Amino acid sequence: MSDINKPGDSWKHRHGSYPTFKAKAQKTRVLKMKAPFTFDELYCSPLHEERCYELNDNGVGKPQVEEKYVARNIPEVRLTGIQAMDEFVGFLADGRSDIQAFCEERGLKLSDIDSLVFILTGIRGIDFRQRYQVKMMDELLRYTSLSLAEVARRSGLGSAHNLYLTTKREFGEAPAEHRKNLREPGDEGRYR
Repeated sequence: MSDINKPGDSWKHRHGSYPTFKAKAQKTRVLKMKAPFTFDELYCSPLHEERCYELNDNGVGKPQVEEKYVARNIPEVRLTGIQAMDEFVGFLADGRSDIQAFCEERGLKLSDIDSLVFILTGIRGIDFRQRYQVKMMDELLRYTSLSLAEVARRSGLGSAHNLYLTTKREFGEAPAEHRKNLREPGDEGRYR
């Protein structure tokens, strides 16, 4: 028996993973100018109202504390003035994630939206989408009591399985554990 055929001795074992076109195509790009927009300027929170308490004294006894929700004081999402980019941000804010479908609806190529997002933010289009989904997921996990499947749907991740894979990849923990670690006292229901 030849030494080449030893158990555990394969091309992959000797040389690492198989080279692929995809790996070569994802070479890191660096924008060599100041990006006109930051991610945070373009992110639109899915939670638009904030819980507040109001003392209601009707003069006939003990004052009552009422809980109500009012519009959040959050910075206005900055529009870029470029229709394709503003629609892309709205697309993500609606919990949609299929960039291919977005492009097809508008007669664009994936490379078009990728380049546009990169020029405006310095972030690749796919990375911008993933970052958007993770931030939405974090807000929904932290401030709502939505089921994991609903958090996945609203954040654009699609399914509880995808939510699990995303939290494991990004934070090294399951979604329920991540929710527990994110929350501080009074967070649940603070925004809706």
